[in-house]
Amino acid sequence: MEKIIENLKELGLNTYESKVYIALLKKHPSTGYEISKVANMPQSRTYDTLKSLEQKKIIITTNTKPAEYSPIKPKELTKRYKRKMQSSIDYLEKHLPDIKDNYNEPVLTINGISNIQQKVLEIIRTAEKEIYLEIWSKDFSFLEEELLKAYDRNVEIRIVGYDNLKTNFGLVYEHPFSKNIENSLDGRMIILCVDSKEAIIGKIHSPKVDSTNILWTLNEDVVFLVKELIVHDMYLLDIQSNLLEEMKYVYGKGFKRLHDKVLGTNNPYNIHPFIK
Repeated sequence: MEKIIENLKELGLNTYESKVYIALLKKHPSTGYEISKVANMPQSRTYDTLKSLEQKKIIITTNTKPAEYSPIKPKELTKRYKRKMQSSIDYLEKHLPDIKDNYNEPVLTINGISNIQQKVLEIIRTAEKEIYLEIWSKDFSFLEEELLKAYDRNVEIRIVGYDNLKTNFGLVYEHPFSKNIENSLDGRMIILCVDSKEAIIGKIHSPKVDSTNILWTLNEDVVFLVKELIVHDMYLLDIQSNLLEEMKYVYGKGFKRLHDKVLGTNNPYNIHPFIK
């Protein structure tokens, strides 16, 4: 019964109104005195509540003395509030965007491996057109099933895989420096963009538990940058696989001239190590 009362309160009735309506469903028509007994409420509170329900057209009153009360049918009650709620939702969907004042979607931090995995799976399930992903093979298994479901509903899957990631669907570019990058980051990253609308970037695994966290956002500017990061990695990996010898000729052994040009000759930054 408590659960029913709580749900009636969700519709907008208060506790007393909920109790009186339930009491009338049990026995109607009933006088105010009879209702107070069934609902286990003081008579003064019962009569105040009956007036309130009558004004809301949830009960019907006779002209007899003493007055007797009957409830509207439960289906009529739920139908009425369903229409009311839908009308309010439709109005808000139409008019709330009109009052925004330079609103920007926030960038939120999600901590802990289970929370991270839950959020990743959640947004993969929403994918309708495309998924861009960078991930290590060790972390791929928890989302592979959901990715396959997305692929089966004709979502394009494009992956930059680290540490010899293998899968039977989608387009996969193998990144050759997984060990170097994992050591440099002291952990493994996940970068994910779905339908150019939602993005995740951050550390999905680390020996230091406190440093395992991701950033999640619907902010269109940040989502754009995350997708661009993945796309540029794919461009470079594709060019490298097809023009490796030509690139070595232009940039030198290990692409050292490119490394020194971009990062400086003595820069210790080694996220992008030399190609041997």
